[in-house]
This record gives sequence, structure tokens and C-alpha cells, in this order.
Amino acid sequence: MSSSAAVRLESVTKRFGAVTAVDGLDLEIRDGEFFSMLGPSGSGKTTVLRMIAGFEAPTSGKVFLDEQDVTKQAPFARNVNTVFQDYALFPHLDVVGNVEYGLAVKKVPRKQRRERAEEALASVQLSGFGARRPSQLSGGQRQRVALARALVNRPKVLLLDEPLGALDLKLRREMQLELKQLQREVGITFVFVTHDQEEALTMSDRIAVFNHGRVEQVAAPAQLYEAPASSFVAGFVGTSNLISGETARVVLGREGMFSIRPEKILLAGTDEAQGLRGRATGVIEAVVYLGSVNHYVVRLDEGGTLTVLRQNLHGTSDQKVGAEGDRVTLAWADEHVIDLNPPSASGNHQEEK
Repeated sequence: MSSSAAVRLESVTKRFGAVTAVDGLDLEIRDGEFFSMLGPSGSGKTTVLRMIAGFEAPTSGKVFLDEQDVTKQAPFARNVNTVFQDYALFPHLDVVGNVEYGLAVKKVPRKQRRERAEEALASVQLSGFGARRPSQLSGGQRQRVALARALVNRPKVLLLDEPLGALDLKLRREMQLELKQLQREVGITFVFVTHDQEEALTMSDRIAVFNHGRVEQVAAPAQLYEAPASSFVAGFVGTSNLISGETARVVLGREGMFSIRPEKILLAGTDEAQGLRGRATGVIEAVVYLGSVNHYVVRLDEGGTLTVLRQNLHGTSDQKVGAEGDRVTLAWADEHVIDLNPPSASGNHQEEK
């Protein structure tokens, strides 16, 4: 992966009437990386993707591709391709016809475009599917045809707008791994838009977390999860316990806003909890059974609640749910308490190099 920028946004703002969808954004996406833009609906991530593609023009600011200012370039003039959630395949064309369509528009000779289309289909494990119609394919296969159609043009950057959103959970997880492997093989910069935190954590080299048109943090998945820069990031990326006010003063002995991930909290009776300094007592208010794990919601004696995640290694689901009302002592290591108090000076986003 190169350290040069495949995509760079410079002070980009996009307004739709009185609504500011993107607010003074500076963002750099490195050449050859799998970069995800993660955030809730309306956070601005899809608008940013559309401005990179050229489907939307910034109200102000500039968009650079491979260090070239493309802010005023038409979409077809940019060396990017986009894969959408609905795939947008032509139902009247067979698979190979769909894949080579863009090459035909560019007047690439028939023999050459057929060869390139077959290569693209092979890259997504669809060799031998060229004669089928989209209606004869599964959802995952249609998604791969859409990928092949985008890759056949050999773009510098591939833009993916929630392309897995229409798939069922099992297939979506399989395609996450396939997409990441494909990106490594072809070496193209992937810019992936999603609201699914697990999806972003699974596939990305780096993730930008969007909130109200701004980026709260840009970091590698592990850094984003283990060291969130704000309470929004802590709450949106994974499940987190936010502790503040009187609870923070009594339980942690500190002022401000803090976070502890549920899997970092242990029940004090377990061997792993021995010697841990962080302690709190309370009553199990609810047990959420999730098959391989349980979430215990504990009402603290000091006020507030903490969620504890435990694997179901022993006992039955009935025994777990029957723990409601039990008194427990919780324990955690000091290093697992995340300080979410902002530094004295902050910019548009925090980025971990």
C-alpha cells in the first residue's frame, strides 16, 4: 500500500438548501487501501462518496484524485467506478454483456472487451457464468457481477455504496471476507460506505467515523475500537459503557466522561478478576441471551448501569436468564478505562497515523 493519496478532500462543504450535509471536511485516502466511511443515516458519508464520484458537486472546497483537481470534472471523466446496493444490472443482457457494457461504450474492440470481461469474471470467481441472465443468479452472484463490471474498467478507485446491504446476514459476512481478499488481489483503492460497524471493522485498513457531516475520528479498526476519540465513536463503534458525572466520581474517582467496553468487565468471583483495582457492586437488572454470549445489565449501587459481556462457556440459557436480581461485584483493569474527555484544542477530526 502506497503512502500517496488516491483521494483527497480539501475543506469540502455540501449544502442542500438550509441543510449542511458535509461541513468543511478534510480527508485523505491512501493509494491501495481499503477505506471505510462509517456512520448513521444522514451523517454525510454517502454524500462524500457521491462527490468523489462526481454525482454531486461540492458547495465549496476541492476534490482531488491522484493529486489532480477533479472538482469540476464530469463523472465519466474520473478514473473511478461505483458499485451500488441495488447492483443496477441490465436484465436484458447476459452476465458477460453486463460486464463488458462499459468497454463497449468506450468502443473497445469486441475481442479485447470479451477477454477483459472474462478476466474480470474470473477475478470474482464467476468463470463459466457469462451466458446466464441476472435473474438466474443469487444475490451474492449478482453482487459479484456488479463488482466485475466495475473492475473491468480498471479504475484507480472503486467506490462501494453499501453494496452488501441487500444480502442476508450469512451471505453478507461471507462477502465481507471475499471483498477484502479481492481488494488485496487487485490492489485498487476501495472506498466503502456502510452504517454497519462490524462490516467496517472486518474489512478496513482505516475507518472514518462520520457524525452530522463531520469526521469524528480516522483510525485503523483496532485503534478506533480500543481508543475512541469521543463518546460518539465509543458508542457507535461496538457496544460501550459510558460513565460520567457522580458515577464517574464514585466508581472511578475521576471527573469527566469515560468508557469501558462490556467484554473488559469481569465478575469479581472469576479467577481473572483477582487483583484488578477497578470495582463496583450492583444488581443484575436484565440478561440478554445472544447464543454464544450474554449481555448482563447491572444496576450499580452508586447509580447508573454497566453492561457486561460474558461467553456462554458453562451452564444453560435458563440459568443465565435466571440470574436477574442477583447481587454481583464487577472488576476491571485501569488500562481498560478509556478517557473520552476532549483535549484543550481540537480540529475537525482526530486521525491516528
